[in-house]
Amino acid sequence: MKYKNCFLFFLGLVFFMAHVVKAQVGLDKVAQSTMNFQLVSLSPQASAMGEAFCAVGAGAEGIFFNPAGMVETTTKFELKMSITQWIADINYMAGAMVWNTGNWGSFGFSIMSVDYGTINGTSLLAPGESGLYPIGFKDTGEVSNVGAYSFGLTYGRAISSQFFIAGNMRLAGQNLGRSMVATGMKDNNATKLVFDAGVKYYTGLKSFRFGMAIRNFSSNIKREEIEEQLPLLFTMGVAMNIMDVIDPAHAADNSLLLAVDFLHPNNYSERMNIGLEYKILGCIALRGGYQTNRDLASWSAGLGLNTTIGKNNIEFDYSYSAFDIFDEVNRFAIGIAF
Repeated sequence: MKYKNCFLFFLGLVFFMAHVVKAQVGLDKVAQSTMNFQLVSLSPQASAMGEAFCAVGAGAEGIFFNPAGMVETTTKFELKMSITQWIADINYMAGAMVWNTGNWGSFGFSIMSVDYGTINGTSLLAPGESGLYPIGFKDTGEVSNVGAYSFGLTYGRAISSQFFIAGNMRLAGQNLGRSMVATGMKDNNATKLVFDAGVKYYTGLKSFRFGMAIRNFSSNIKREEIEEQLPLLFTMGVAMNIMDVIDPAHAADNSLLLAVDFLHPNNYSERMNIGLEYKILGCIALRGGYQTNRDLASWSAGLGLNTTIGKNNIEFDYSYSAFDIFDEVNRFAIGIAF
């Protein structure tokens, strides 16, 4: 009976937070941050579940969503690498590694690189050039030194068998080429020290747990005379294996994970992500998800394969995300734990 009460509490919390999110949708907070490449999901597993991952992510993959998930690494080392084919010919490459030292906690390292593709620069016309350039501007050729990156160090440990905590320190940078100003050519580059932190707590009521994370905490960046914020994001998530209630006898073999995240960003109104993962015999995962209050993104789906070779655990993940106007987004990842 207490597990059914837990399930009912879980659903009640979801509906309550959904009402709060819906009430906040009317708030207008757009265009209030920079270096937004840090908000793009780099995990096929997370993206396939609609990015409802704050209480789900574990091991190396958790570093990018809730660092506390890193503490759940069960092997000595874990490595995960991913490729994201983003919109507008933008590509992301990312990797994360976790070293589990046991009583000393877990150490992690993460890296991300963004390729913006080929970008042509333009400039305004000087007096007398309007006849040469009827389109109203002139093309200055391909812009060099354009891209973004982030690399960081993470540390976390288990406070108890149910409570995990972790923090992440990253150096994030963005290069936007060069431009001509009154004093000559200027490099449009910016770097910033960024902090992430998260906690995860298993309540002891079957698999019901929740997580909280704050990402991209940093001081402002000043470009010219304007100070800009980084995309600060606070997330609270809950997750539970529904099989604990529907079919407890087979919950360990075939799981149906339901996850819901509630997001409070500083550059948009509140959002909610919902995801499902059905895992068969612990080795095949089918995933689906939906994101609310998005201008372009909506539903997503994907799959995961898990196998053991010798003493090594190998994972492969893929996700498909539908976008309005733009082409769909594909993500691929491979991981090894040993």
